[in-house]
Amino acid sequence: MKKTWEAWAAAAAGAKLQKQTVVFGALGPEEVEIRVESCGICHSDLSMIDNDWGMSAYPLVAGHEVVGVIEETGAAVKGVKVGDRVGLGWFAGSCLSCTPCMSGRHQLCGSSEQTIVGRHGGFAERVRAHWSWAIPLPAALDARKAGPLFCGGITVFAPIIDGGVKPTHRVGVIGIGGLGHLALQFFDKWGCHVTAFTSSADKADEARALGADAVLDSRDAIAMKQAAGSFDFLLSTVNVPLDWSEYLNLLGPDGTLHFVGAVLEPVAVPVFSLIGGRKKITGSPLGSPATVKTMLDFAARHGIAAQTEDFAMSDVNAALDHLRAGKARYRLVLHR
Repeated sequence: MKKTWEAWAAAAAGAKLQKQTVVFGALGPEEVEIRVESCGICHSDLSMIDNDWGMSAYPLVAGHEVVGVIEETGAAVKGVKVGDRVGLGWFAGSCLSCTPCMSGRHQLCGSSEQTIVGRHGGFAERVRAHWSWAIPLPAALDARKAGPLFCGGITVFAPIIDGGVKPTHRVGVIGIGGLGHLALQFFDKWGCHVTAFTSSADKADEARALGADAVLDSRDAIAMKQAAGSFDFLLSTVNVPLDWSEYLNLLGPDGTLHFVGAVLEPVAVPVFSLIGGRKKITGSPLGSPATVKTMLDFAARHGIAAQTEDFAMSDVNAALDHLRAGKARYRLVLHR
């Protein structure tokens, strides 16, 4: 049976979003249908709307930081039920049979489905997903602010788990924005000594309030040189190219430079800067459903939340313009 719902869609690359009716077919046996209450706006939504990654299909309904209530379930759904408040992030499905899935690394599934790639996302009345990616929201978390945790939050939390970051580590966060401001909170509550790298002097006090033990001006060549060899783990959240050799120089032996920001240009580094200290360059895409649940429990326990600005769903274009202009501090959330 077909259903129709209202959604905000881009008709072409870079186009303003317009309200339109989208048609859903019959609900799959392992799918859930979620009534959208709110949806965060991620920079990846802009990238998809603008087709920066060359994989967008139009009309495109973006939105992959959904919080809502399950309205309907397929006959084979497990673990969640009608009436549950859940969150949905970048992934909407995985095969559950490949080696990554069977070993708990669902986010690495070669057949994974993305919420806004070939599907309608959360800038809409309803969104659908496989039940395994509809993650129940702990009651202790503010549902109005929780959406960004399902993309921005898990993006910076998963490297802590998967990368073996220890509470005794000295870590640095490169870029204090939508991702970085959450990373500071997670690393701080994890027990790490945290340094915020930013070129914006006006963010220094905010960074300390969010958990940074120190703030380093990334444009200060002397300060960067003095910090050489002092970090165990650097998390890059930016999407612009930097002097990565300079950041590798900041790492101590066995240190890691980890990318979660989507830098489109190749990362050029001298190999000897890796060999000498047995250093690593790594990257990751979000986290598994189990890691998302761990993150939510950790955030609830420690009071971690995104700093958000609220917009009505009908004001989605104004919100996107606000993000394009670099004015978001630090995540935007649309509410129905």
